[in-house]
Amino acid sequence: MDFSKKTLVELREIAKEKGLKGITALRKPELIQRLTEVSEETKREPEVMPERTMERKPVSQRTPMERQTRPVRQDRMERNDRQDRYERRPMRRNENGYSNGGYSNNYNGGYNNNGYSSYNNNYGSNSYERNNNYSNNNYSNNNYSNNNYSNNNNYGNNNYSSNNNYGSNSNYNSGYNNNSYNNGYERKNDSYSDRRNDSYSDRNDRRNDSHGERTYNSHERTYHSERPQHERVSQSNYYYNNRPQKYHDGSDGLISIVKDRQITEVHPSELKELDSGITKNGILEIMPENYGFIRCDNFLPGEDDVYVAPQFIRRFGLRTGDIIEGNLKTRNQSEKFSALLYMTKVNGYSPTYLYNRKKFEDLTPIFPNNRIHLETPGAGVSMRMLDLIAPIGKGQRGMIVSQPKTGKTTLLKQVAKAVTTNYPKMKLIVLLIDERPEEVTDIKESIEGEQVEVIYSTFDELPENHKRVSEMVIEHAKRLVESGEDVMILLDSITRLARAYNLTVTPSGRTLSGGLDPAALHMPKRFFGAARNMREGGSLTILATALVDTGSRMDDVVFEEFKGTGNMELVLDRSLSEKRIFPAIDIQKSSTRREDLLLDSEEQEAVVKIRKALGGMKAEPALEQILNLFKRTKDNKEFIETVKKMHL
Repeated sequence: MDFSKKTLVELREIAKEKGLKGITALRKPELIQRLTEVSEETKREPEVMPERTMERKPVSQRTPMERQTRPVRQDRMERNDRQDRYERRPMRRNENGYSNGGYSNNYNGGYNNNGYSSYNNNYGSNSYERNNNYSNNNYSNNNYSNNNYSNNNNYGNNNYSSNNNYGSNSNYNSGYNNNSYNNGYERKNDSYSDRRNDSYSDRNDRRNDSHGERTYNSHERTYHSERPQHERVSQSNYYYNNRPQKYHDGSDGLISIVKDRQITEVHPSELKELDSGITKNGILEIMPENYGFIRCDNFLPGEDDVYVAPQFIRRFGLRTGDIIEGNLKTRNQSEKFSALLYMTKVNGYSPTYLYNRKKFEDLTPIFPNNRIHLETPGAGVSMRMLDLIAPIGKGQRGMIVSQPKTGKTTLLKQVAKAVTTNYPKMKLIVLLIDERPEEVTDIKESIEGEQVEVIYSTFDELPENHKRVSEMVIEHAKRLVESGEDVMILLDSITRLARAYNLTVTPSGRTLSGGLDPAALHMPKRFFGAARNMREGGSLTILATALVDTGSRMDDVVFEEFKGTGNMELVLDRSLSEKRIFPAIDIQKSSTRREDLLLDSEEQEAVVKIRKALGGMKAEPALEQILNLFKRTKDNKEFIETVKKMHL
């Protein structure tokens, strides 16, 4: 084509059709030169690369390592001739997830055959086919035309050493590395070792030709790698199994211990070198990284904390809130914390019970139907009134609503004393959040018992401490309920707990009246909602105080949010306390849901009669009459008989 006769516009269109770029700034002579060069390149014939073929040795030539050949079928010879060409086969992926890539492995990298190195030109292309987890490797050489090795999935990606030795001293060692492109992965029974096999010997997989029969003797392979070998455990192991394994506590002659980051069972006589002889007792807190610490001081971090290995936690199903007692391992100078060697008790029981322990969320909640009697011999009027006006059962979720200075803390102390007197085996936890230090000391000294714990976080501590202490307490209570125990928590107060969460929670972008974030109410509700009576056994009773009329709108919002969540409510009236009338209980506003499950028929009739009589009266004269009636009687039984005889 003569480009000189074309205009500049036509030349530019031709250049665009030919795919030339950057032609806008070119003048006509330069553009003609570019088009001429492109036209000359397209006229050139493409160079044909000579086809590379493998030099095949005649069949008659035999190396010192070769033996007698067997007759070969013609169709197999033709197929293997086609395989000798360097053809890039499409990628194929086996079911085990490793790609063998269909490489033509004609260059065998200098295999060592009895002292001399040669290029193995006998092998054709190795075709890999994966069908139902079987690997078929077609080997073609001058001795064996096409022997099809069918291997199951345990030998899919490993080295094969094919030794043919029958009545002769001559061996043919192929030593073919079938895994050179797979970075040394070994598939074996749902577990694999992620390791690079730089050099390894495979002398145990043999092919023995005996009377025409092929027999495979498979044994463990020996790997020699300079890199460290890190074994990875499969998901079928206990690390990923939700069901914990049985703990050996020494009753069967073995003790489960942590040694070199592994859980092993040893004889008690082997513990002398590892055991420090120090015994610790505390609550377990599991960190997000799956290891844990035994907190020995008020459920908060301290210098005496004990480290618990993650293997210990996973294997035996330990959970946050477990009270663990055990011996410590001998401490090295480089270790910051002492480490747990073995456990002797978990929540007061042998660690073997962890094997069949249920989860708290899987238990069935029901209405409280087992009453907690608060009346004690020689007790005051407060507990007797509470026993009838607002009875408490095991699994009750009660709220004591009070204004400041109405005697709520004193009422909690009386409840705690009554429970420790009537139910010495019931676990009682007094949780004081944002409380005054002198109140903490008073409660710790006034409430005594083997099953009593006073956990506190005073108002001069950080809100994070309030949050952590409350979460540890509720988790500890859940672990005890899972063991079938009855637990009672006395919380003072849930309003201050909500305030602490309001300061620590991530802002949600919404704000209720008084500056309360709605997200701050989730954890206090979760705490309060954990109270329940279990059909399978065990119960968690929570009595929490809520502040109202404090001058803070936030406190009123918190009370309104929790108002309908409880099944028992006790209201204290400040006007009664100002007149020094104690207990300042508002009888008309205080009640218990489904009290018919807790009171007998006589008690229920007496309570209904009192409520009807006081319905039209004001709170002050009504309470004074009831108090006088309680004071004239020794116990509630006599009080009920007196009410029956009265015409109210």
